[in-house]
Amino acid sequence: MAFENIFKAIDNTLRHDEGCSTALDYVEQSSWVLFLKYFDDLEQTREMSAMLMGENYSRIISEEFRWNVWAMPLGDDGKYDISKALTGDDLIEFVNNRLFPYLQGFKALYEPDTIEFKVGVIFSEIKNKISSGYNLRDVVEKVAELKFQTAEDQHEMTQIYENRLKQMGNAGRNGGEYYTPRPLIRTIVRVIDPQIGGTVYDGACGSAGFLCEAYNYMHEHVKSTSDEEVLQTSTFYGKELKGLAYIIAIMNMILHGVQCPNIVKTNTLTENLANVQARDQHDYVLANPPFGGSERAEVQQNFPIQSSETAYMFLQHFIKHLKPGGKAGIVIKNTFLSNTDNASIALRKKLLTECNLHTVLDLPAGVFLGAGVKTVVLFFHKGEPTSRVWYYQLDKHFTRTRPMTEADLADFVAMMPNKAESENSWSIDVSNLDDNFDLSVKNPNKVEVVDNRTPQEIANEIVTLNAESQQLLDEILQLL
Repeated sequence: MAFENIFKAIDNTLRHDEGCSTALDYVEQSSWVLFLKYFDDLEQTREMSAMLMGENYSRIISEEFRWNVWAMPLGDDGKYDISKALTGDDLIEFVNNRLFPYLQGFKALYEPDTIEFKVGVIFSEIKNKISSGYNLRDVVEKVAELKFQTAEDQHEMTQIYENRLKQMGNAGRNGGEYYTPRPLIRTIVRVIDPQIGGTVYDGACGSAGFLCEAYNYMHEHVKSTSDEEVLQTSTFYGKELKGLAYIIAIMNMILHGVQCPNIVKTNTLTENLANVQARDQHDYVLANPPFGGSERAEVQQNFPIQSSETAYMFLQHFIKHLKPGGKAGIVIKNTFLSNTDNASIALRKKLLTECNLHTVLDLPAGVFLGAGVKTVVLFFHKGEPTSRVWYYQLDKHFTRTRPMTEADLADFVAMMPNKAESENSWSIDVSNLDDNFDLSVKNPNKVEVVDNRTPQEIANEIVTLNAESQQLLDEILQLL
């Protein structure tokens, strides 16, 4: 709760700053300050560990740019000395003209697979928008209250940070591209069950929600320092086109514990699938690619099945980037299952013949707030054709005040291993499909309730209910 209150106070400060006008600005601007505080704590921990081992540790950040020099200077007693702290125009001048250029320089000085390079990338992509040095001083002092020393601290902080990403996702059309509900992501990760030693890939990673949750899941199974080294350096791979989402993804992964994320800023769809080699493939693909967008004709040429729908291009990309025997959990619009255009039919055929589409999770419309569309999750293995598809229909209603929880998906998780049949689940035989390979969600186990009342009967009931409501209201008014 302490973390949540601090972030609320930070947002309140930024609301009064001329340079910040939206929830996206609040998340972006508090993120770079938060990142520098976290990074300083990380360096302190590394330095202390080296001392205990009798080793030397050279800090990455030069002394004048360290947190306890420019942000929270210390006095002789080791406590924050406000008299030494930059504020007002002096603070803005230091941050914009000295701190940011210094950190941006890391991009040219270090190799791409280092955390120093990632720091350079972050501060090359982001700008300080906080216009008032007094507001920035207030934000810095609030962030300074956050502690990251214990696992409990880090867990609480990452939970609150995820809530802030959700806030950003609900801030508008652009922000919505960054957020997928975490209960859904955790369930998909749990079903896919990624193992240490395999690689996890998301070519449309947004704020890296899938990669962060995969790390959390796999980290619980770490048994040695070599396991941790594998998770840190050679397990998680992502691609993201948009600048803000890209830097949020890097910071999000670092805040979750992955110190050097393998995330590349690129348009994933510009890669020609004909050039994909075995070394480019991964054991696990976890993704919620953007849908409803379009790409130029020359980009569409990169795909065997040409379509202007970005989700269709991404699905082909993911199938190609999955190793034989690899496992995938991918969110896509439910219309993919039934559209009758040539691209949809060809892509369904490709999926069913090259992969084992063993499970389709049908989600209600309220899962993605504001999106206004229904989605499904496709679970498949690559390397063998599909013979049967098991469907599970999540028959629940979600709203802003009643969002999805993991408990809502518990029945699906419990039933999936045995592909059990129930009122909400059933299987189909692929050999019975028509030439369109129609995979529409058609629940044969749920009896539809048919309203046989005539329009006149319905109208009479409405009149009766209105009369009863008026009578009840009159009785209440008499009591008052």
